[in-house]
Amino acid sequence: MSKCAVIISGGTLDETLTLKVLQEMEHPWVIGVDRGVEFLYRHEILPSYIVGDFDSLPDEMVSYYKERGDVPIREFNPVKDASDTEIAVRLGMTLGCGRLIILGATGGRIDHLWANVQTLMIPFKAGVEAEILDPQNRIRLIGGETHLTRENAYGPYFSVFPLGEIIYGFNIRGAKYPLKDHMLTPYDSLCVSNEIAAEEAVIDYSGGVVILMETRDRESL
Repeated sequence: MSKCAVIISGGTLDETLTLKVLQEMEHPWVIGVDRGVEFLYRHEILPSYIVGDFDSLPDEMVSYYKERGDVPIREFNPVKDASDTEIAVRLGMTLGCGRLIILGATGGRIDHLWANVQTLMIPFKAGVEAEILDPQNRIRLIGGETHLTRENAYGPYFSVFPLGEIIYGFNIRGAKYPLKDHMLTPYDSLCVSNEIAAEEAVIDYSGGVVILMETRDRESL
């Protein structure tokens, strides 16, 4: 089984979820990204790498890891051509990880969230499983037939959006709102907030990339 990387990014981090993911993974690479390093520092979790321009991190924390000498640091100029999270994703792939879990990629600025969602395309093209997690959402990309079981769903709802292209022949079976031979476009909201009606919902289509969001309400946590 290929190794997993847990990327602790600089957005809104849920402490309970983050610690749970880190505890459940078997010896993952832990990559701290800019302000996400602060979470690792406070919880005395030693990262495998820290990356970023560190413009959101106190100088004393950066100095702490530099003085330790046992944590590789990838420091970048704030004027760069990729986001800190993208840099961490590419690092995880370079390490040979077959799965990437990205935490702290949501909350706050929507431009950062959307950049992080688009970044999922990089591992997707390389055949690497990648997902963004927060307490209410699991976001990933799919490229064809996908089964969502009630037992393993992240929440009771799921939404689908094409990633920049029209998807033809799009089908959803076993859901509250089924679809057959639908043309899924980037500018409508038809496929928001569907639900698994049976034990399993199946999404299938002939080609293209779709954003799949499994979601739940905050009060259900």
